[in-house]
Amino acid sequence: MASPLALRSVLFVPGANARAIEKARSLKQDATIYDLEDSVADTRHEEARANVITALTQRTDDRPLIVRVSHPRTESGQDDLRTMVDKRPDAILLPKIDSAETIIEVRRQFGVGTPLWAMIETPLGILSSASIAATIAESGGGALIVGPNDIQRLSGLVSGPERVNFLPWLMQIALAAKAHGLSVLDGVYNDFGNDDGLVAEARQARDLGFDGKTLIHPRQIDPCNAAFAPEPQEIAWAQMVVSAFADPAHVDANVVSVDGSMVERLHLEVAARILARSR
Repeated sequence: MASPLALRSVLFVPGANARAIEKARSLKQDATIYDLEDSVADTRHEEARANVITALTQRTDDRPLIVRVSHPRTESGQDDLRTMVDKRPDAILLPKIDSAETIIEVRRQFGVGTPLWAMIETPLGILSSASIAATIAESGGGALIVGPNDIQRLSGLVSGPERVNFLPWLMQIALAAKAHGLSVLDGVYNDFGNDDGLVAEARQARDLGFDGKTLIHPRQIDPCNAAFAPEPQEIAWAQMVVSAFADPAHVDANVVSVDGSMVERLHLEVAARILARSR
């Protein structure tokens, strides 16, 4: 499974759309989620599963391939899990997770060895995000993904300009993931023709500590990748920090001066993360 640094752009692809699945192979997203839930009509579920199985068995590179199944307490979700567990996607994404108990049930019932990701898209899911993250981490790691459309539908939230009313909930989900060493992805931006709006939201998510963003259209990939890349001044600072602590004169120093500011050795980790993102 890729590190959090390789999940800037994660594209949802409808499992029932064989053409979209094929096209996704040639795009530049960091990871792909094959969707067997919201984007698939009930009458096309079997077709979608067959398409996803084909995509998993004919993968052409090592970028993560994730499968979002239907809710595990539904008949479709049960069938999805039975089908996909043996196909070894890089992760299985569980939608509308309200509690850690659902994660435990899936592990126990299906003996899932594949990493589990969870969609946090209900009010109860937000309140339970810390225990959900802890349970996923105990099972070997994974990710939390924000589901803003369902959160707003179920809560009556009006997110407001720059998502000001949504920020406390976004930060709660991000904090839960980070506290347990998980990746965390911001939700989709619905206006796929508005690049400026997407970039602004992606940069906001980056500044809140999110590792990347889920996407619904190929045209969103390049702007999202750029938005999660470090700024030139961040890269320059990181290079100076690495150089300062690499200086033989500072081999035993825990604090050095960098560009007129005091920098601690713990900032080496921050600098390394920035340089990795820049690559």
